[in-house]
Amino acid sequence: MEITSVQLKELREKTGISVMQCKRALEEAGGDMEKAVIILKKKRSEAAEKKSDRVLGAGAIGSYIHNTNEVAAMVLLASETDFVSKNQEFIALARDIAMHVAATDPKFITKEEVPAETIEKAKEVFATEMVGKTAEMQEKIMAGKLASYFKDQILMEQDFIKNPETTIGEMVNGAVQKFGENVSIAKIARLSVK
Repeated sequence: MEITSVQLKELREKTGISVMQCKRALEEAGGDMEKAVIILKKKRSEAAEKKSDRVLGAGAIGSYIHNTNEVAAMVLLASETDFVSKNQEFIALARDIAMHVAATDPKFITKEEVPAETIEKAKEVFATEMVGKTAEMQEKIMAGKLASYFKDQILMEQDFIKNPETTIGEMVNGAVQKFGENVSIAKIARLSVK
């Protein structure tokens, strides 16, 4: 099947990924746009995993102040080089994440930052809801309840406020794929009058 420039343009606008990667994904998906998006998301995660151990020596600070001047946020989005950190799309991503932080007030950037005692306390609360279930069911139910409870508190797992179809983690992984470097949210800060 021949991939048209219209298809390439549409996929590129949806994902922000390079034309060549979009073309390969469309070819692999046999021209199916939805499958191509899934293929690119899968490759996005693989690309991020490969580059995750690289040193982050540059970055950009994204800031957002709400129009009421009652809430603000700052995000340090780290990259490997100045070449990437000075890119306007990278700077815009840092600002979008700052806006998201201002709106959602996450407590942690990643799942690994959640203290063990916080997880244990949540488990104690949810354990009362599983009385009478088999051990296997209890384990599955507990995993689901913990994931649901902490999703709102972990930035990388939250659905992006401007596009709930993608998470902040997927956006960061997309930046890794797009820029060809390790990209990570290094720090977040939020201030609020109330």
